[in-house]
Amino acid sequence: MSNLNQFGTYSNIGTYLAELLQTIKIEHYFTVPGDYNLVLLDQMLKNPNLQMINCCNELNAGYAADGYARSKGVSAVVVTFTVGGLSLVNAIAGAYAEDLPVIVISGGPNSNDRAQHHLIHHSTASYDFNQSYRIFREITAEAVVIRHIEDAHRLLHRALEAAIQKRKPVYIEIASNLVTVPLPKSVPLQLKRHVESNPVALEAAVAAVAAKLNQAVKPALVAGVKLRAFEAIDAFHKLADRSEYAVAVMPNAKGMFPETHPQYIGCYWGQVSSPGCAEIIESCDAYLFAGPIFNDYTTVGWSVLIASEKLIEVQPDRVILNGQEYAQVYMQEFLAALAESIQPNDTSFKAFKRIHESPLPAQVLPNEAPLTTRTIREQVQSILTSDSALLVETGDSWFNGQKITLPDGCLYEFQMQYGSIGWATGALLGYALALNQQKRVIALIGDGSFQLTAQEVSTMIRYGLNPIIFLINNRGYTIEVEIHDGPYNNIKNWDYAGLVQVFNAGEGKGWSRRVQTVGELTEAIEQAQAHQGLALIECIIDRDDCTKELLEWGSRVAAANSRPPQI
Repeated sequence: MSNLNQFGTYSNIGTYLAELLQTIKIEHYFTVPGDYNLVLLDQMLKNPNLQMINCCNELNAGYAADGYARSKGVSAVVVTFTVGGLSLVNAIAGAYAEDLPVIVISGGPNSNDRAQHHLIHHSTASYDFNQSYRIFREITAEAVVIRHIEDAHRLLHRALEAAIQKRKPVYIEIASNLVTVPLPKSVPLQLKRHVESNPVALEAAVAAVAAKLNQAVKPALVAGVKLRAFEAIDAFHKLADRSEYAVAVMPNAKGMFPETHPQYIGCYWGQVSSPGCAEIIESCDAYLFAGPIFNDYTTVGWSVLIASEKLIEVQPDRVILNGQEYAQVYMQEFLAALAESIQPNDTSFKAFKRIHESPLPAQVLPNEAPLTTRTIREQVQSILTSDSALLVETGDSWFNGQKITLPDGCLYEFQMQYGSIGWATGALLGYALALNQQKRVIALIGDGSFQLTAQEVSTMIRYGLNPIIFLINNRGYTIEVEIHDGPYNNIKNWDYAGLVQVFNAGEGKGWSRRVQTVGELTEAIEQAQAHQGLALIECIIDRDDCTKELLEWGSRVAAANSRPPQI
């Protein structure tokens, strides 16, 4: 139990910070040690309720924190000054884009060095002590530097409150010589997100939106990715149940609405939507998108047929209808209130049922048939249960993932807004840790992406995690091939299955196998499921084997990228 529920004296900043992390349900933090954070790590290690997870580099640690926050709601990563922090930047930019409150904790130089005009190591050979702070300020909700013990409570509290309230990363830098300085008493801190809409604006927004939806002949609902970060998933489910509308999800919201729900019609993703889904959504005379991100990826190169006069856009802190914005209206409260004002209308769902065609049955192929992306996808589908979680890397795995039907209780993760290749391996580490063996994580990762962050497989082995990784080996960056091909999309082949034995180093419990045929994959999956530790199946497929959706999406994104200048 945390001591922060009582008044008391905390021995120093390090132990107090560890207590604060504990109060927000963090059980692990990710780190790469460096001389400016070593004493801080000593103090944090005194807390028996927090486990330190050593990563191979700071980028991977940041991706791990990203994955952890997706499950636990918040995470922490500890690095050293500048060389550690700047290695972490890409992962934190991704967490910012994806609304993930990752708490970045950096050890900093001695508090006297700045005033004494010292040139310090791990710097850019300038006397500027604020470079890291300024950089992180661009990709966090709050950045603070603690160089005076009197500021410690105020700045720690400001940063952590910003992370919880705004659902974004924060940056905390602590001078290395302050870490063990006794810390004055503080009032117990409550860290809980609180939002309250402007009641006048909320009432007006609900009335306007309800009027539009109730007057519509064929309305529909579409779930967006921001539902989770802003705690509105349950409110959206309630609205769906009350409305009886057809319900779709945007691609990055997959898993946020049950795919077994009777009103679910699939993924709305423009020309690469689930069969029948786009035809229904785009033909509706009103559609409510809850928590959407409309970017070039989700709109398939700006080619979706979403009409502004039909659109009701619900963002975390506002509602937009017919060009009018209702500010200070929070999504969770709005959706819950709207559910009480909606008249049931199942016209859009009936229309979907009329055009819906049952999916093709899984292929029956001889054991010696070569592997294809479809074969891999169908075999992954067959092993998913309520005790599974599916995590997919940037690339064709996005599109294969969308074709998989999630059983009730099966979780799903991918990084779409930032779309950083290499994300999945590090994120898998954090995600599996956060799930704490309650679900077995299955990951679809391409070979090109894997090469960026492969070292973290050794960390998963080190800490006894048991994910199953399907390593798709087609010797290149397939998603980039379909956007714009060139020799830069070819990569050096690795012995991916053999790497697991390298990382085991005679003491780990990782298992791996390379497969090229349907029969070999079937056997390998059985072996992987029976194995108690990490399992990696290297799947050899043709370089040009990809989903038809990637071909369509890639050509449209390429067209959007190549538009001639107009101004």
